[in-house]
Amino acid sequence: MKRIIPFFVYFILLCSGIVFAQTASGSGMYGSGPRDWWYTLERGKQMFRQGDYGNALLNFEDARRQRRAMFDRMERDLIDLLSITEVRRLNDSLDWVERYIEERHYSGAADALNELYFRIPKETFGNSITAALKELGTLGDYPEAEYWIGETYLVEGELTLALIQFQKALDLRQLLENPDYATELLYKIADIRRIRQEYNEMEGVFLSILSNDSLWSGEGSAGNTDLLPGTSLSFAKQAMIRTLENNGIDRFITQYRYSNNKSADAHRILGFYYYTSGRHSRAQEHLMFAFLIQNTVIINEILDRSFDFSFTTLEALSAEINRNPLLLDYVEKNEYYKTAYYFASSLHGNGKTFPARGIWNFLSTQNNAGEWRTRAISQLRSSRVERIMEMP
Repeated sequence: MKRIIPFFVYFILLCSGIVFAQTASGSGMYGSGPRDWWYTLERGKQMFRQGDYGNALLNFEDARRQRRAMFDRMERDLIDLLSITEVRRLNDSLDWVERYIEERHYSGAADALNELYFRIPKETFGNSITAALKELGTLGDYPEAEYWIGETYLVEGELTLALIQFQKALDLRQLLENPDYATELLYKIADIRRIRQEYNEMEGVFLSILSNDSLWSGEGSAGNTDLLPGTSLSFAKQAMIRTLENNGIDRFITQYRYSNNKSADAHRILGFYYYTSGRHSRAQEHLMFAFLIQNTVIINEILDRSFDFSFTTLEALSAEINRNPLLLDYVEKNEYYKTAYYFASSLHGNGKTFPARGIWNFLSTQNNAGEWRTRAISQLRSSRVERIMEMP
């Protein structure tokens, strides 16, 4: 006789098949799709961009809880396995434990190890299941969720709470999906310090960012510069300063390029800060790097469109900028003319009048420079060291 499956049994089997299909493509029993917490975070980001900050915050907090819960379950599954008498006799061998898991189909422990290997290479554990378990216990934190919680607090004006969240995410930098994102976190922290006028703390954060700028620190050899490979960066930095001071701004930009855009804002804001506090030599150095990076970005963009372009003067470069809406937007967002003005002013304050007047002369011809054109013209008529009481 042909057996008839009751409808409710069929429905349960069908649902089970759907669930199996979802988990097989992701991380097994711990989530639908690749990972629940990742989707929750993305949903929160979408709400954030739509201005729905309350629900965005709830999703970011849910994502944080979901990831913690998943890794806690994984850790418990692995601990339960390691508590079995037979497994305890395997002498901490990761390979033997894996073989035991495979032979006896312990899916929870298998998923735990797969998730661990996805994030940390198996070779780093020295074939020790104890080391693997220890590392698994560190993965439950979710720095990206902490960051987005901080962004939500920031947009709502809660600077103290935002600062706490950004610092928490930074402390978890080893878990970031993109390790380079730590620099973005440092910029967020520095900006809050600047807004709160905590300038000593701001300075420390920016200097931390610049510790990875090998040309500024003078450590290592030429990387993303136009210098010959193997050139001492300490020597190169001094050569750049000599070229600027002795030959002026146009020769300086003709001779050098530097494309470390990650450090541009740190150099720029520190330059403003040091100028404000009367430390003109330090301001000159940082603004030199900021202005060089800005011009390198501009020149590279022009070269992408006109491969035969060759830099000659800042005036000629500005003509190219004015024909390109993308570059016009760039110079506005990155305070290009303001950077040039304070670069010249720091040179003047440091006794380097010749290159300072060259930059002021350039600014005096730029209608788009607005206030900085007017101030440059005034400096050319009667140069002086400005007394500024607050950050420009």
